[in-house]
Amino acid sequence: MKVTFLGTGTSQGVPLIGCNCEVCISDDKRNNRLRSSLMIETDGVLFVIDTGPDFRYQMLRSNTRHLDSILFTHSHKDHIAGLDDVRAFNYFSQKPIDVFATIETQHALRREYAYIFENPNYPGIPQIHLNTIQDYETFDMFGVTITPIKVRHYQMEVLGFRIKDFTYITDANFIEEKELEKIKGSKAFVLNALRHEKHISHFTLSEAIEIAEKINPTQTYFTHISHQLGLHDVIDASLPKGMNLAYDGLILSL
Repeated sequence: MKVTFLGTGTSQGVPLIGCNCEVCISDDKRNNRLRSSLMIETDGVLFVIDTGPDFRYQMLRSNTRHLDSILFTHSHKDHIAGLDDVRAFNYFSQKPIDVFATIETQHALRREYAYIFENPNYPGIPQIHLNTIQDYETFDMFGVTITPIKVRHYQMEVLGFRIKDFTYITDANFIEEKELEKIKGSKAFVLNALRHEKHISHFTLSEAIEIAEKINPTQTYFTHISHQLGLHDVIDASLPKGMNLAYDGLILSL
């Protein structure tokens, strides 16, 4: 299984518009973070988790020529705003893209992209086929087994996903014990770590480290990172053994 970090930044990205802090003006490319998204290739299936505002550039930067499906974690704009750009994949494949999402996220997609679902369809609009993730149950996606992990993002329920020995969670500040049990045994674990200071809807770095220690995977990577966390090389060097900051373009082979 090949995992590519398409983006590892928070909702505003890094650098932040108008900011001249040491992170935002850094020459280290690892401090340049697009909105969080992930691409996975396994068992002949290529899919992404979330299509944020940077989706088009992420696909160009990763030289992605085809896409089988999309998994959505939740409906916030920084995770769905790039869906319109699947039109290019539609054009070359001459078929819809399969989208997997909860009913709540589907409602947001229908609201934000009403023109996709109008009848008759306007020529050239994105073509998607909605598949419902029901009751957080494990499901099959073209032969790939996906286990949803229910997490809380303040008062909002958000999905993480376990695929084989890999688990990805973004936009969380609480995970129930029974959901943690679903993660245990993962060899690679990805979790959001926004900044050092307490936040209403995201884990801080210390909170994320505590969760990772409970799971005890072979390797943990932190994502959905704000410029407030600090310079990549400084923070990465301070982390416990087996834990690292993810960065845009990082590739894992599992």
